[in-house]
Amino acid sequence: MGRVDGRTAYETYEAAGELLRALASPIRLAIVTELATGQRCVHELVDALGVAQPLVSQHLRVLRGAGVVWGARRGREIAYSLVDEHVAHIVADAVSHAREPRTIEAPTEVTAR
Repeated sequence: MGRVDGRTAYETYEAAGELLRALASPIRLAIVTELATGQRCVHELVDALGVAQPLVSQHLRVLRGAGVVWGARRGREIAYSLVDEHVAHIVADAVSHAREPRTIEAPTEVTAR
């Protein structure tokens, strides 16, 4: 496996796996979806998501630790934003995929002649 941007392919997959683990929570997916539309303070996320403030704060810590969000002081509050739009696209695609109707069919076998 060669190096790309100083990482081996395996290290890149490992980092991608860490990102996906950080997103592996419905609340964190909802937070990312909210932040995709702009900065939000914790109380705004609490209102939008309908969950308790300590829970939102806990999930923001995970997302901050994974480098997904960052916070900027806004008076007495911290306004959270996405670090970049890549994660918003990943989450939007995952949500869109989850909304697609599922057809459960066995794959057709291809026989060689």
